[in-house]
Amino acid sequence: MGQPNPPEGAGEAGPDKPPLRVGMVGYAFMGAAHSQGWRTAGRVFDLPLRPALTAICGRDPAAVRAAADRHGWASAETDWRALIERDDIDLVDICTPGDSHAEIAVAALAAGKHVLCEKPLANTVEEAQAMTGAAQEALGRGRLAMVGFNYRRVPATALARRMIADGKLGSLRHIRVTYLQDWLVDPEFPLTWRLRKELAGSGALGDLGAHIVDLAQYLAGEQLSGVSALTETFVRERPLSGGSVKGLSAVSAGGTGPVTVDDAALFTGRFPSGALASFEATRYATGRKNALRIELNGERGSLAFDLERLNELSYHDGTEPATHAGFRRILVTEPEHPYLDAWWPPGHGLGYEHTFVHQARDLVRAIAEGRQPDPSFADGLQVQRVLAAVEESAEKNSVYTPIAV
Repeated sequence: MGQPNPPEGAGEAGPDKPPLRVGMVGYAFMGAAHSQGWRTAGRVFDLPLRPALTAICGRDPAAVRAAADRHGWASAETDWRALIERDDIDLVDICTPGDSHAEIAVAALAAGKHVLCEKPLANTVEEAQAMTGAAQEALGRGRLAMVGFNYRRVPATALARRMIADGKLGSLRHIRVTYLQDWLVDPEFPLTWRLRKELAGSGALGDLGAHIVDLAQYLAGEQLSGVSALTETFVRERPLSGGSVKGLSAVSAGGTGPVTVDDAALFTGRFPSGALASFEATRYATGRKNALRIELNGERGSLAFDLERLNELSYHDGTEPATHAGFRRILVTEPEHPYLDAWWPPGHGLGYEHTFVHQARDLVRAIAEGRQPDPSFADGLQVQRVLAAVEESAEKNSVYTPIAV
């Protein structure tokens, strides 16, 4: 049985389109995901510029060359400074650990490049402020910067944002967000850069919490005004894998190193409108692999999104008669839904990797139109301030107060 013709708007940013020459720093998990986005966006969407995978950068010559071959990059570099000095690079995509974000981003913007930087924007508020200042100065020279909160680019969450902005829920009352993983449950899992504060900034808080803070604020259409928090580190020493963690090279292989970040963060928050929010981010939820869920309750209705059912929304219209009211499933695969006019016929779902295709699409269009893309570095800075407030609150509440009996 034949399928319908490709929808209007589908196509490829072919060789007749001006190129947007991308140089990417980092080639691991996020590097692979971003490569997929750059490689695919122009083949699905009719873009004004043609993304060109010009160069990928990493410290290990053999590994970065293998990554270039695997993901379709034309060349490889082993020094990010050499990458940003190249005349054939228009945009620098930063997929490195957080301790290098600020240095690379500020230098790339000063060199006249557009910048995409993975979340969280930086490891500290001070670094994020420097990056935001550099982005603001570069904007005056026509160079744009964006932070990569890819969960905004799930069609279902983009539709939820549209519905909330259109007043489908009325005034928001409650927002509940959880992001649960379990990859650290085994105490013998080795120490990695993600477990060192000087490299990662924080643990589950920055890795997972940054996502859910941004998503909650994006959907609510307002920013948190205050938080109250608890954090915990459950396993404080982990085995070293060959003593290869930066900063711990003097420790012999076979030893252990300290975990200096949180394993889990729980916090509540308040929005200026009066809406209340709760957040849970952990890498110790046994059995949960990448379980992100958000529910928003308003005076006129409720919406829920679950990443494990990422082509769906659960919607309750509180204005309907009680005789037939209830939560119903919205299958987010229609061409009228965000991003879906260029994909498959209705009912054919998308996946996690498509969020990076949509991210590339949005950034390319913003660059071609000369407008500030969302989320901006200023948005990333605001999320960083929330993360810092969570850490400060957790430190102040660190004295355990027993409940009277």
